[in-house]
Amino acid sequence: MASRRLLPNILIILVLGVIGAVAYTFVKDMDGPAVTISPDTGRISKNTVLTVQVDDPSGIRELNIGIRRNNAFTSFFRKHYEGNQTSITEHVSLQGAKLSEGIFELEIRATDASLAGFGQGNTKTDIQEMRYDPVAPRIAVRTRPANVWQGGASAVRYTVDEEVSRTGVVIAGYFVPACRQPDGAYVCIFPFPFQISPQDFKNNIFLTATDLAGNETTTRFTVLAYQRNYRSDRLTLSDSFLQEAQAKLQHLAPGIADPLQCYLYINSQVRGQNIEKLRELGSLTAQGKLWEGNFLPLPRAAARANFADKRTLTYNGQPVAEAYHLGLDLASVRNAEVPAANNGTVIYAAELGIYGNVVVIDHGLGVQTLYSHLSAISVSTGQAVTKGTIVGRTGTTGLAFGDHLHFGVVVGGLEVNPVEWIDPRWLANLTSRLTEKE
Repeated sequence: MASRRLLPNILIILVLGVIGAVAYTFVKDMDGPAVTISPDTGRISKNTVLTVQVDDPSGIRELNIGIRRNNAFTSFFRKHYEGNQTSITEHVSLQGAKLSEGIFELEIRATDASLAGFGQGNTKTDIQEMRYDPVAPRIAVRTRPANVWQGGASAVRYTVDEEVSRTGVVIAGYFVPACRQPDGAYVCIFPFPFQISPQDFKNNIFLTATDLAGNETTTRFTVLAYQRNYRSDRLTLSDSFLQEAQAKLQHLAPGIADPLQCYLYINSQVRGQNIEKLRELGSLTAQGKLWEGNFLPLPRAAARANFADKRTLTYNGQPVAEAYHLGLDLASVRNAEVPAANNGTVIYAAELGIYGNVVVIDHGLGVQTLYSHLSAISVSTGQAVTKGTIVGRTGTTGLAFGDHLHFGVVVGGLEVNPVEWIDPRWLANLTSRLTEKE
């Protein structure tokens, strides 16, 4: 009798278990997909392409994007999926949205592949208020035309009539970001790359600004560019020199056994990598001016090499490579103390390829100084320094074979002529341009 009563109870439990399992399958995922879009500035233009990402552990079934006006939804992008992808990314053009200038609501509907809703899945609706802005920003230059010498630098001050996501100076395709000032104007200290002729420089320098909607303005501005002649010489690579260089710098060219090839690799490939690193460091700059007064060179030092000296390297009487010296080589006594040229913040203090032990100091507005071949470093990254703070001692680290300091000035990530920056008259003129008004 007991076994007869037990059987119905077991069946009831099994039925309840099946019902529970089925119910859990339908309700275990009651949340809709997570949706993120970029750019997320709240403003778009006719050229904006939205990147829409949808994530859901149950998979994605549908994405529907449209415009909501007067409580009516008009779709301009709709796509179905197999449901086996838990994350999808779509790049959505707004060309088909038929937008007019002003505020509108962007509605994104994303449906997952769960069994919720009796197999219909969960739909998440995200509505975002946006502004359609088809007008590009307007730029107004506030400084007189700059006098700038080949290999040197100058500055421009200007205003933009709306908030921007990117603005600065473009030189032959190379972008130098501007710094926004407390009064809302922008200042950009820009280089005149030494390898560009004055005419090409004047023809290929522009101001650019991109607003939050993605509209871009690019406009030419006037500079007075002058040629400067730099020295050139020939350096003979002897076997003894190449063997010494290889013994010292083999770690920069692992696996290259031939001394000449080792040196050429370091002089070209490693040098190029180091220059790219300086460009990266150029973005780590304060938006305001940190320096005060003149920049100081290494005291009681003689110049052994100048900025932009061209060196043709020969081996067995044949040219094998070229290199440009992008700084001042200053020699004093052995292991001389090296002072910071001006106030700033240390943004790099470590070994860097051909430069050996290096300290890089940011002085704000994209201006940085470089101290290389140091035998010792006495500051650390992030440290604030004042003019005259000892940053290290001269040495022979890196691609150096006599105790000296390689002193460089970097503007917008490119090395420029340091002589200008230790010239009080030139520096006073540049500083005045930072606050100049029409």
